Amino acid sequence: MIRNRVAVPSSRIGRGFDRRTLLRGGGALAAAGTLAACGVPSAYVPESKRTGVDKSEQDKRVRFSNWALYIDVDDEDENAHPTLDAFAEETGISVKYTEEINDNDEFFGKIHPAIQAGKEPGRDLIVISDWMCTRFVGLGWVQELDKANLPNVQANLAPSLRSPGYDPERKHTVPWASGITGIAYNRKALGREIRHVEDLWAKDLAGRVTLFSGFMEAVTLLMIGEGADVTAFTEKDVDKVMERVQKLVDRKHIRSFTGNDYTSGLASGDVMACMAYSGDVLQLQLDNPDIEFVVPEEGAELWSENLMIPNKASHKANAEALMDWYYRPEVAADLAAYVQYICPVPAAREIIAASDDEEVAVLADNELMFPSEETQARLHTMREVGVDESRGWEKAWGGIIGL
Repeated sequence: MIRNRVAVPSSRIGRGFDRRTLLRGGGALAAAGTLAACGVPSAYVPESKRTGVDKSEQDKRVRFSNWALYIDVDDEDENAHPTLDAFAEETGISVKYTEEINDNDEFFGKIHPAIQAGKEPGRDLIVISDWMCTRFVGLGWVQELDKANLPNVQANLAPSLRSPGYDPERKHTVPWASGITGIAYNRKALGREIRHVEDLWAKDLAGRVTLFSGFMEAVTLLMIGEGADVTAFTEKDVDKVMERVQKLVDRKHIRSFTGNDYTSGLASGDVMACMAYSGDVLQLQLDNPDIEFVVPEEGAELWSENLMIPNKASHKANAEALMDWYYRPEVAADLAAYVQYICPVPAAREIIAASDDEEVAVLADNELMFPSEETQARLHTMREVGVDESRGWEKAWGGIIGL
């Protein structure tokens, strides 16, 4: 389910692409359940079996696995990554950077045999979506971080990202980048503002609205729109969303449930308003400034992708050094200016604002990269969802949307 990249000008601005459909597929929840079904009752790895021999001191390298197009690239050499090159030059630690993560479910299955067998996984640092971090942390598949090696993280991590439900004390995870699930619409074409989730249900938008097809993608914003506390929601809150969406489907209000293609409908005008990700809209605005992104007054979802060190990784200290490198404000600024997602280091904003490159400097005032305190107060992270409770919801959701 890899998303089509939005067509944008070929400059250092706008090189990022949205990956949330790809990141938040429901299949990984099923994968976790499949482990139990196949005779692996827990797949849990106890703390005593997670660490291996750390060769960082004598072997100055680190193996870093990431998603495609999720790091800065040199303007003249697409295989070079300036922030990684600078790290290697300063620390003497070489980085083997691999864009091998294409899907959470796929990567879960790829790394599972080594983790389950207690073997060295061939990777020291990985970037995984927040909902999948719940699985990795819960199963004991990642090592606890040595915070003494992470002074920049401790000093510079945004307060809003310090205590997610899947890792309340950030013992196992460090954010790489974040984004918002909210609403996008063409204000000029619509002729009025959208300020609430319920505004999507207005009669004049019948057949012109799209929602995400993935349950985990869609449910948080919809629950917020129904007044639920998504940090502590109940089955009744989910049922309320299901009933709402079923009624909308019955009266043909929803044009479609989308994955890769929602941006194209919004860009063409076939879709007037839709669920959207902040990173997508920032790119769309380059070609059409009439498209706006809204954090509803009642709130929206804040999500993140996170750095983790898998069990038995043999260069743990080097991986922690690389984690901490990206929390230097000047390094975080370089990365953020390129990928254009929410930067987890607020101090990077001033550095971007002071850039001699006007196209970079203007990003400091972009709410989709540096949300204001007012906006941050309306951003929420959904509580952990267990495999057992999710399985029934996924099935019911699939029935409503026609899967």
